[in-house]
Amino acid sequence: MSTFGTQTLTCKNLQDYLRSLTKDVLDRLYRHPATCLAVFRELPELSKQFILRLLFVTRPVPQVLLATWKPQHEPGKDLGDIAAEHRQGTQVLLDMAIWQEVNDHHGNLAIRLSNTFRDNLKVAILGGGKPWTMSAALDSDPHQRDVEFLDKYAMDRWESVLQFLVQPGQGQTAISRDAMRTLLHAGLIESDESDNMQITSSGFQFLLLDTASQVWFFILKYLETVTERGLSLVACLTFLFKLSFSILGKDYSMEGMDNELLTFLQHLREFGLVYLRKRSSGRFYPTRLALNITAGQNKGNIDVPKQGYLVIETNYRIYAYTVSELQIALLSIFSDIEGRFPNMVVTSVSRGSVRRALLKGIGAEQIISFLRQHCHPQMFKNNPVVPRTVADQIKLWELERERLEFNEGVLYKDFMSVHDFSLLSNFASSKGVLIYSDEKQRTMVVTKKGHPAIKLFWKEAQAK
Repeated sequence: MSTFGTQTLTCKNLQDYLRSLTKDVLDRLYRHPATCLAVFRELPELSKQFILRLLFVTRPVPQVLLATWKPQHEPGKDLGDIAAEHRQGTQVLLDMAIWQEVNDHHGNLAIRLSNTFRDNLKVAILGGGKPWTMSAALDSDPHQRDVEFLDKYAMDRWESVLQFLVQPGQGQTAISRDAMRTLLHAGLIESDESDNMQITSSGFQFLLLDTASQVWFFILKYLETVTERGLSLVACLTFLFKLSFSILGKDYSMEGMDNELLTFLQHLREFGLVYLRKRSSGRFYPTRLALNITAGQNKGNIDVPKQGYLVIETNYRIYAYTVSELQIALLSIFSDIEGRFPNMVVTSVSRGSVRRALLKGIGAEQIISFLRQHCHPQMFKNNPVVPRTVADQIKLWELERERLEFNEGVLYKDFMSVHDFSLLSNFASSKGVLIYSDEKQRTMVVTKKGHPAIKLFWKEAQAK
């Protein structure tokens, strides 16, 4: 059976990603205070409470005692929900190897916090330990870069990747080999028989994500290939966690970095996560894209501030006040361009344009979310921001594709009598293999899997 539907692009959050790593890799990651603090801040609230209670406890804690550490019962809150929250809070910590199940001195099942995680989280929260490599003292930078420059640099770099993704076959925008390799690995672009690059269904969905989610998804796919590049996954992840605590507009030292980290830093520069004037300068500037990167799927506050440019009318017409080829190309994914002016583009949403987007794997909610995210500030005076007539019609056009369901089956017709038809139809129905039945036309359809049983039954009935 095949049905119409949209396959949604999925991206792991930090917890899901760490769960996919081996315990050996996690143990090496937890040797760094920055990693432990970054992981701690993204845990569920109940999990954080468990860790804080065990931070200065070195002995195993019995499971019976742990079961009593649950949220206070509030009026109207279901006890089942409280139990589920408790199970989730403990399972997350087990899956991420933050604590382990052991037996206490009485032989009872107990919980013990990982010594590595405990010691380094203490350092992160209470201070002490060795200073981070990138925290070395620096002289005043004669080429100081302000936040405005870093924001523009980051988006120029990132938009070059997106521009290539929109039109990979035209080669208008050059990107690094590492960026192209990551796009291929992520399945956002693919090469055809003539070795020409073209965007995939996942690539179209990726373009409609917010910048924070795009960067996090891209970095995750990059990390899946770091070992093939001769880099250490633990070293790269640890450096990313350190970057997540950096200050926008402040320069950091490259002193003490080995060749692996310097190579990784160069890759981050190509993606727009850091600014590096030249390698010999000995300093780099993290951009806004690198701040809180580990929270990319949960928080949208790492986006570079940008002005909304879309004005949407109830007649399905969109006025885009932009000269950006990337933004115009994104609009053309789900709307038809009607006219271009020096500072504005007019497009319209139609059944055909939305259907074109749906066939590429883009859902109605993604289109509406993109429109809402890029609306002009004046549009936010309306409620809802995207006109209801436009949003509802886009959803209805999507539902049109879900009205039909195809099932592979076998057709039975030309019965000699109503009795024969009813006999076979009732038997097929009792076996749960009947797809369609029309007594007036003496026609029925059964599943392909059920056809052999129906055929055998019919032969036996004929023999009698």
